Amino acid sequence: MITGIRVWELEIIGAHSLKEKRSILKPLIAALRNHGNLSVAETGHQDKWQHAEIACAVIGSDRTVVENELRQADMRVESADGVRVIDTASVWR
Repeated sequence: MITGIRVWELEIIGAHSLKEKRSILKPLIAALRNHGNLSVAETGHQDKWQHAEIACAVIGSDRTVVENELRQADMRVESADGVRVIDTASVWR
């Protein structure tokens, strides 16, 4: 069994409140959940309106399949409106 975890550190562009931040993150997190076989959560900076950290995990029997899922998630995050990727980290087990 292969587990892949990807964490994105994000800048929330144009948000001036936590409510605006959530209005940008909620559709992104929903899109990741709905279009991939992965789990997603906001994992950091919940109290900051200009930054966010989201993470996703994928579990599979083939590393190629897990890598593909994470690559597709990367593309969704990078193309999301209102966010800019500051940093990305990955963990494999």
